[in-house]
Amino acid sequence: MLKKPPNGKKSLLTALVANRSGEIFELDGYAAVGMAGEQVQPLSVVDTRNLPYGGELMFLPDRRPIVLNRHTGKLETLEENPFAPGQPLFPVAVFNSPGYVVSAISGYRENKNAVPLPLFSYGAVGWHRGKFRSAVIRVDAERRQDLRLMKHEDVVAGIERMRRQMPQNRLRAHLERCALEYGCPAGKNFFLGRCEAPLPSSGQCNARCLGCLSLQQHSGISRSQQRIAFTPSAGEITEVALAHIKRVKHSVVSFGQGCEGDPLMAFRVIEPAIGRIRLQTGRGTINMNTNGSLPDRLGPLLDAGLDSIRISINSVRKKCYEAYFRPQGYGFSDVLKSIDLALERGKFVAINYLNMPGFTDTPAEVEALGQFLEKFPIHMIQWRNLNFDPLRYWQAMNGVDQGGKPAGMKNVLAQIRKQFPDLKYGYFNPPKEKFKLHT
Repeated sequence: MLKKPPNGKKSLLTALVANRSGEIFELDGYAAVGMAGEQVQPLSVVDTRNLPYGGELMFLPDRRPIVLNRHTGKLETLEENPFAPGQPLFPVAVFNSPGYVVSAISGYRENKNAVPLPLFSYGAVGWHRGKFRSAVIRVDAERRQDLRLMKHEDVVAGIERMRRQMPQNRLRAHLERCALEYGCPAGKNFFLGRCEAPLPSSGQCNARCLGCLSLQQHSGISRSQQRIAFTPSAGEITEVALAHIKRVKHSVVSFGQGCEGDPLMAFRVIEPAIGRIRLQTGRGTINMNTNGSLPDRLGPLLDAGLDSIRISINSVRKKCYEAYFRPQGYGFSDVLKSIDLALERGKFVAINYLNMPGFTDTPAEVEALGQFLEKFPIHMIQWRNLNFDPLRYWQAMNGVDQGGKPAGMKNVLAQIRKQFPDLKYGYFNPPKEKFKLHT
């Protein structure tokens, strides 16, 4: 369905396309298009912003771009370059920087037998007055993962320093690979001595998420990083955590990273590690990013000194949650029990809300989120982009529960903000110095 372009044709962005060699260029006479489910809309200046630093452009193989012909005012799916007949064209998308939630997906159609897209988000992007513009909404202004603050030579120097400080620590060695091979901002921050440090601990998981970054089996999708292949000892975890806490003001250390399974599966080493950390210092925020599947294990961790949790959720509708997470031996009710438990213990609770325009902004989803927030007064929503093939995600979600016509991500964020004014929006795990707990 095509929506009327706002503010006339002059406000529209010029379409970006790519050739077979991956060269990206603007296509004069055609406007860029974004989509959200079945809804397709030209990109305007008012609904986009200059591409944030660190955003990465990419072209999509096995797919054809949807554009708006400015002359006819009609949508077209281009098989070839109209200015160079016979030259195939490909859609262009952007993987946006942390802190920005995508409000529209790059407009495209799949070719027959197209392979699934890799595990990124595919934001809509266009060209206007000499600059790239992206369909995003800023939800966190913190520069925690700003690549300009992570110079390679400084990371390498930090690695050498930590090698000398803890030469036998396997977790430290694992984080080196994360920082250098995968370019993980969290790993880099540990070696730079800033903000939040990761504490990956679990090689196992009890979910089989469609978009798992570290484990894909028989899916046709490449994982983006290797899962940690060992369980660090409580001593190794403690050593890394204390090294970070002692050198960083308002530090955060977090279990549960993209290079591991779920940290609740490593309960037996994490519980004593938290206890050891807290025996030595009350400083620093100990956080856990988790699926919240095992409330019986979470309780002792909270008692040991865990300060905050972030529960990953793509939907608060049971059918849609289970269609994406594909839980093994637990149910959505267990996730809700974990949230309730942490709130009862007076801990800071956030949800890692995995967003996809065309699903997250549907009426059924928004209504369910509002009902969830009424019942579970969490402190924060981390609006994060879901890294998964958009067409396949919409198909999977619509296969279990229709959500209705998308209202737009900007409208959803505004509606939830109005309904729950004390709810914090963001992208990163805050330190406890910034907690605002309900009384």
